[in-house]
Amino acid sequence: MGFSATQVWYREDVSHPNPEGSSWSLMDTPGEAVQISCGPHDLLWVTLWEGQALVREGINRNNPKGSSWSIVEPPTSENGIMHVSVGVGVVWAITKDRKVWFRRGVNSHNPCGTSWIEMVGDMMMVNVGLNDQVWGIGCEDRAMYFRQGVTQSELSGKTWKAIVASRESDRSHSGSSSSLLSAGCFFGDEVRGSGESCAPSDTDASLEAERLGPDQPVPAESVDGPRNPRDSLATGPGIGRTTEHAVEVTSLATPAPGPGLASTPAELPWTNIDLKEPKRAPSHSAAGFPETAGLSSLGLLPLGLEEPYGADDHSLWAWVSGGGCAVEAHSVLKWFTIQSGLSPSVQTLSLSITPAQTAAWRKQIFQQLTERTKRELENFRHYEQAVEQSVWVKTGALQWWCDWKPHKWVDVRVALEQFTGLDGARDSILFIYYVVHEEKKYLHVFLNEVTLLVPVLNETKHSFALYTPERTRQRWPVHLAAATEQDMNDWLALLNLSCCESRRVHGRPSPQAIWSVTCKGDIFVSEPSPDLEASEHMLPCDQMFWRQMGGHLRVVEASGRGVVWGIGYDHTAWVYTGGYGGGCFQGLASSTSNIYTQSDVKCVYIYENQRWNPVTGYSSRGLPTDRYMWSDASGLQECTKAGTKPPSLQWTWVSDWSVDFSVPGGTDQEGWQYASDFPASYHGYKTMKDFVRRRCWARKCKLVTTGPWLEVAPITLGDVSIIPESPDANRSGHSIALWAVSDKGDVLCRLGVSELNPAGSSWLHVGTDQPFTSISIGACHQVWAVARDGSAFYRGSVSPTQPAGDCWYHIPSPPKQRLKQVSVGQTSVYALDENGNLWYRQGVTPSYPQGSSWEHVSNNVCRVSVGPLDQVWVIANKVQGSHGLSRGTVCHRTGVQPREPKGQGWDYGIGGGWDHITVRANATRAFRSRSQETATDWSGEPGLPSTPSRVAGASQEAHGPVCC
Repeated sequence: MGFSATQVWYREDVSHPNPEGSSWSLMDTPGEAVQISCGPHDLLWVTLWEGQALVREGINRNNPKGSSWSIVEPPTSENGIMHVSVGVGVVWAITKDRKVWFRRGVNSHNPCGTSWIEMVGDMMMVNVGLNDQVWGIGCEDRAMYFRQGVTQSELSGKTWKAIVASRESDRSHSGSSSSLLSAGCFFGDEVRGSGESCAPSDTDASLEAERLGPDQPVPAESVDGPRNPRDSLATGPGIGRTTEHAVEVTSLATPAPGPGLASTPAELPWTNIDLKEPKRAPSHSAAGFPETAGLSSLGLLPLGLEEPYGADDHSLWAWVSGGGCAVEAHSVLKWFTIQSGLSPSVQTLSLSITPAQTAAWRKQIFQQLTERTKRELENFRHYEQAVEQSVWVKTGALQWWCDWKPHKWVDVRVALEQFTGLDGARDSILFIYYVVHEEKKYLHVFLNEVTLLVPVLNETKHSFALYTPERTRQRWPVHLAAATEQDMNDWLALLNLSCCESRRVHGRPSPQAIWSVTCKGDIFVSEPSPDLEASEHMLPCDQMFWRQMGGHLRVVEASGRGVVWGIGYDHTAWVYTGGYGGGCFQGLASSTSNIYTQSDVKCVYIYENQRWNPVTGYSSRGLPTDRYMWSDASGLQECTKAGTKPPSLQWTWVSDWSVDFSVPGGTDQEGWQYASDFPASYHGYKTMKDFVRRRCWARKCKLVTTGPWLEVAPITLGDVSIIPESPDANRSGHSIALWAVSDKGDVLCRLGVSELNPAGSSWLHVGTDQPFTSISIGACHQVWAVARDGSAFYRGSVSPTQPAGDCWYHIPSPPKQRLKQVSVGQTSVYALDENGNLWYRQGVTPSYPQGSSWEHVSNNVCRVSVGPLDQVWVIANKVQGSHGLSRGTVCHRTGVQPREPKGQGWDYGIGGGWDHITVRANATRAFRSRSQETATDWSGEPGLPSTPSRVAGASQEAHGPVCC
């Protein structure tokens, strides 16, 4: 645990093999934290700015973070808590009036305890050790105290006793030094600085020899220090190797300089130093023992100080830490009386050093310490950095859809934390903090695992969805909503940028990218993984990463040679310029060139509904069970002229409301359509059985944005198709075949299309007997089309030398069905009818390219795209998932192979809200897994899978598109 800027942070994944942990997690607290104390086991207390204490409850082996915070009020309302220290089963606190308090009744089951007990004495701070022993710093005398009598039966102890801690300026070595060594603890006055370290002395050697005994060797360590890097953390020479625990104390007093840092005479040249007879120093007023200027064993002393402290001065201690010291409850400590324990020769040794000799000595010591530091850094350069170089955090307030009870929108706080590593790579984590049943919780998402961020079409919320592979399989994205559309766009732009940076994906998409368009006109691309592209494998659908491109389209079509065309809602044709970004994307998410202004126009439709009244005729007063008298096409949403707004803030009205006479089924002269009831089949004339009628009103709105698209004038299009080329295709310098259908139903062939001129040069009109609605060209120049009457046509003799072919061959549609779209791959032909049924054309061969019959594959499909390797991708209208129905879901047909051209099952990816997808540019071969080879075919009712297939890496079975 740690805290910064009044916030408490938790270090994740700290363990013995990984002591530095992995990352920091912000722990939400009900107040501003100013101090924290964590015990050896499961106690954690935090001091708040207001003087209260926070206690973390629910900490255990399985949940080291704990579950909740509890507030403990201070002992008195006048003086709040300013310092707290916890142990195994005790809590000590200091209030603002310097009083010491002991918390009664603290244990693992009740970390808050029951009440406060005031202890004798005034302290600046206290610290609890491993077995609940307590140290403190006095308020008045700034002396160190130890709490005597602390046992398991009496955790509060009996009395405070001052510790006599020797220091270099005392010129004496008391018995406390040896007793501290024997107790496994050490006190020192070290003030660490850059390039400073500890060095052993002759006294250390004598103490070490006395402790080890005559039969054990004495470790010889020079100024270069111990070989173990952890030994350099000890506050005294030799202590880091001989003791495991240490008490570290910082003093406000500054010791006098002396040659106590010297090593043995054999290691330092003392030839220029004159040794004089020892001199007796004045007696110490308290101890009565002679001072010495001898070598100190009690710490590293700063260099360059000129004025030694007098005999009457004593150290003013500021802090003590006994968290690593285990003192047995009944052990006899010799910390409280001064004993000699040193030989007279050492006590009386003094040196006379001239200023020049002192300067040379200091220079030599500094040089050796510098070499040691350099050597230690070189030995540990291969260690991974434990702390990131920089961290950036953005916070805000959003709403989150709680997909379990109570199934509602919940107000949450979100924090996007972005950190930059030593290599400059950026990674980000999104935290979502929420409260359920008065319990504070949070969830987090690593943005390098996010596969998609997409706006969600919602009439009442400005919302967007966040997908990961697991959530894609479960059909359960993280669903967030902002207060305004601008806030949503800002968060989407920032999160998209962070996702691209985390995945190191920038720049122009790969020529073999898969393109898709949402129902809102947003454009997304997914590129083959570089690691898998070489092996001609492709990621499972749920693991594909999709990033948004700038611009606005209704249809997009791509070629493996980098040519991409699109069609807007107003039927304007656009060609891809090779840039990336635009719109709301800035920085790394957008290029600085090939970005142009793009506009689009669409119509918003509402319906005026009326019911027949025998007295007044048709009126706007319906039955209680009727739909709204002004509604959308379904009748479920009320839509009035005054209350209907453009689809988003990007759209603005460019016309008034007018009656639409072009609706399917026809209208009368006033635009009305008649039926027997709501809903039913509408027609444009009134009969005696027609008791309801409706009229469609339309209003145009316009969007202006930017993106990597240029307009192709002057013909407006309804559909477009570019030839899909496999990797081994023989291009022979020919132009890229591109066919299109105009919004009037005319068939067109574009000439001069190439990588250098993706817009082409001119249109060639291809005559037809009736208007067409859809067209597709296969990898072998086979052209299929769908007419407005729902039948299919095949264009004969199309080739690079004869790009327009010679004649049309009529192909009947499936029985009782009207086709609306067709897609052709290398050898496969798939068609889609108006009822959402997907059909495969049987018997297609080079000698008989029209095929023989239609075979049903699936239902509930609203768009199909066949790639250059006959891979089949669709937009499924409804997919049954573990958390509801997903409309507009991207699906990939698995098990497609020459012997099984229809495939065997479905691999489900992102959803919902998708309108269009094209895999015509993707020539990476599908990955064949055991699950795909053993997947069963459709059986039972049409469109229902008997045994759904599974893709490699999926944790659960995916269900196919199902009936309503």
